[in-house]
This record gives sequence, structure tokens and C-alpha cells, in this order.
Amino acid sequence: MKRLLVTGGAGFIGSNFIKYWLEHHPLDRVVNLDALTYAGNLENLTSIDANPNYRFVRGDICDAGFVVQVLESEHIDTIVNFAAESHVDRSILGPAAFVETNIRGTFVLLEAARNYWDKGADESRFLHVSTDEVYGSLNQGAAPFTEQTAFAPNSPYSASKAASDHLVRAYFHTYGLPVVTTNCSNNYGPYQFPEKLIPLVVINALEDKPLPVYGDGQNIRDWLYVEDHCRGIDAVIQSGRVGETYNIGGCNEIRNIDIVHQVCALIDQMRPSRRPKAELITFVPDRPGHDLRYAIDASKIRRELGWEPRYTFEAGLADTVRWYLDHEPWWSRVRDGLYHQYMELQYRKS
Repeated sequence: MKRLLVTGGAGFIGSNFIKYWLEHHPLDRVVNLDALTYAGNLENLTSIDANPNYRFVRGDICDAGFVVQVLESEHIDTIVNFAAESHVDRSILGPAAFVETNIRGTFVLLEAARNYWDKGADESRFLHVSTDEVYGSLNQGAAPFTEQTAFAPNSPYSASKAASDHLVRAYFHTYGLPVVTTNCSNNYGPYQFPEKLIPLVVINALEDKPLPVYGDGQNIRDWLYVEDHCRGIDAVIQSGRVGETYNIGGCNEIRNIDIVHQVCALIDQMRPSRRPKAELITFVPDRPGHDLRYAIDASKIRRELGWEPRYTFEAGLADTVRWYLDHEPWWSRVRDGLYHQYMELQYRKS
């Protein structure tokens, strides 16, 4: 039986991972540590509230004493670090929070794990979840990112994640901490905060609001369905080699403008209206330092661990759009702030 500490477990990917893990490893213990900032939402986890193997604790990964207390009281042997500020636009407007959470927070976790596991924990593992953005921007026709690609981050967000990746690597080589890092491509799926591209387009289209597209919409991203990402992390926890990095990508390189058109077509099909949703597309000034293209070479995780994505982009996108259509109360509460009231109520109950 594993005893996992999942940091940032009330966020989009973290909450999907916790539910995935408890479904596929029902005997394991999962402790969710989250500071419940703007994108953390306990409502994502209502389906497992009563699970005796799940516990939520509210706290900041930068609080060293609190992190150590959780590790010791719960006898944690596996840390999965999702906790991060992750939106590039927000990092441009306010980079300080990204330095604090993504760099200092990772350092605090590494130090806590090193000191606790030195006391005799067996078969421990520190899995650090990172991003393909640390590798920088690719030109058209360039080979996809591999685990050997040199880091070249271009935003405060990606720079802070690159720094945290370097810290994780250093703690393995210097202290022998049993770490492993995953670098994933753009995730999409249920419970994603509405500031990200796909949910933003879905919700704005439903409300007949402009669908903002940066620049000319030619920026390319590799898209990974969140459940496939969870499966990849599972494979790395179970069988990944300590000290290694594994790229996890969906092998779905798509231009932003094509994503928007596909979402519009799905909404036109699932919820027809008089006006085609594509008429709402509005091009806006590009953001500073906008990377042109990301692409992931996931051959290492395929070759070593047998992982590959199960969802085609078409199937995953259709499921995602349908989820947002069916869960308007959830995203309405997220946007108007009512979920914070729910959060406080849940915390008092726990």
C-alpha cells in the first residue's frame, strides 16, 4: 500500500489524478495538500469526499513546518507535486507568485522529503510534474522536444518551472533523493479552470461572447487529454527509473485557431443556435514572448514503460465540450466566486 501526498490536488490536473488514483489503486492512501488559491476547487473532488483513504489538508507548500508535519503524521512514501502557478498570462502580469510557489515551494518540498526519508522510509518516490514549456519554442519543421532538449524558457512561468526542474535534478545527484520528473504537453479535459483556451472558448461561445484568439492563431501546441496524463504519471510512479525525466505528450500538434474552430463546430452540433459560433472569433493583440510551437517526443515513456495515449484528440475534445455543456453550474460558480464559499464550508467540515 502506498501513501501519497498530492500537492495542488484541488486543481485541474491534480483533482483528476487523485480520482484516477483512488479508482485504480483503491487500497492506497491519498492526502491532498492544497492552499486553495483561485484555481483550487474542492468541488472537483466531491465524488470522493466519503472515501476513508482520502484526506484533504489545507496548507501552503512553502510552509516548511507544516509540510514536515504532514509527511510525518501520514507516513508519506510518495510525493506527487502538481502545486504550481501555471498560467502564462498571469506570470507576465505578476511573476512574483510564480517564483514563490514554483521555485521556493519545490525547494521546501524537496528539503522536507530529504530530511524525512533520511529517517528510514523505504521505497519512497518524489515525482515532480512539469511542462514542455521549459524547452522553449520550436520553429516549423523542427524536431519535437526530447528529454535531452536544452532548456530555453521564454516566460516567467516557464522559467520558474525550469528552475524547479533543475532543483529536482540536483537533489537526486547531490543527495540521492529518489526523484523523477515528467514534462507534459497542454492538458485539456473536465474541471479545467475557465482561463485556459478550451474552456474559455466553450463558455464564451455558449454566452455569445467574443472568442479571443492571440495574434493570427497560428501558434501550435501538443494536446494531451488529462486522463492520459494521469495514466502516464501512474506508469512513472510504478516503474520509472529514479533520477530520470519522462516526456508525456498526446502527439496532437494543432494550431490554436483550428482548436477554436473545432470547439465551435462541436457546440453548433451539440447545442444548435441560429448563429454559427465561429462568427464570434475575435483576433486580439499577441501576448509578449508568445512561443510559436511546442511538440513532444514521447518515445521514451512508450519504450520504457509501455504508455501511450488512449484518447484521440477528436474523442477527447468532444468529451470535454460535452462535459462543460452538462456542468454549467460548476463553471458558473467558479467564475462568480461562489466556489470559494463552498471551499470554506468544506474546509470547516474536514
